[in-house]
Amino acid sequence: MKQDWKPGTMIYPLPALLVSCGSTPEDYNLITVAWAGTICSNPAMCYISVRPERHSYELIRKNMEFVINLTTEDMAYATDWCGVRSGRDYNKFEEMKLTPGKARMVAAPIIEESPLNIECRVKEIVSLGSHDMFIAEVLNVKADERYLDAETGKWSLEKSNPLVYLHGGYYGLGEKIGKFGWSVEKKKD
Repeated sequence: MKQDWKPGTMIYPLPALLVSCGSTPEDYNLITVAWAGTICSNPAMCYISVRPERHSYELIRKNMEFVINLTTEDMAYATDWCGVRSGRDYNKFEEMKLTPGKARMVAAPIIEESPLNIECRVKEIVSLGSHDMFIAEVLNVKADERYLDAETGKWSLEKSNPLVYLHGGYYGLGEKIGKFGWSVEKKKD
């Protein structure tokens, strides 16, 4: 038997992301975001949703760009801390000993410790209620070579131990149980 609940945001798990913003080292900031995702593959586009009262909101709105930095289990403490502290009061890069690096296409910094950095330019801001959605075009992706298989050339994010957010908790991923299309693959004789 199932219960009916009031409408809510129950699509989980989600990536636990650190979004970097700002255009100069003096205003660099980080915000933890789980409400994010892919919305188009050609051109590559994604979104993040941010509450207007957050410090990073105005930085993103002013500069119309940001970087999505994927996180790892090793970055879990910093990911949580950056989500509950304000950049108005703290330099989050310094406090969490994270390294701001140079992005190729935007002024916002990347996080060097992140396995993947997605440089984004805002195309549209949609006011939705508690959050505004920043719809953005992906301009560049930086991938950490530590997760590149030298023999196959395949990049393996799973080796970085990605961090996900699930209804108030942070988790690592479990073991792989399949791959895209495995349910219809022909069996090899």
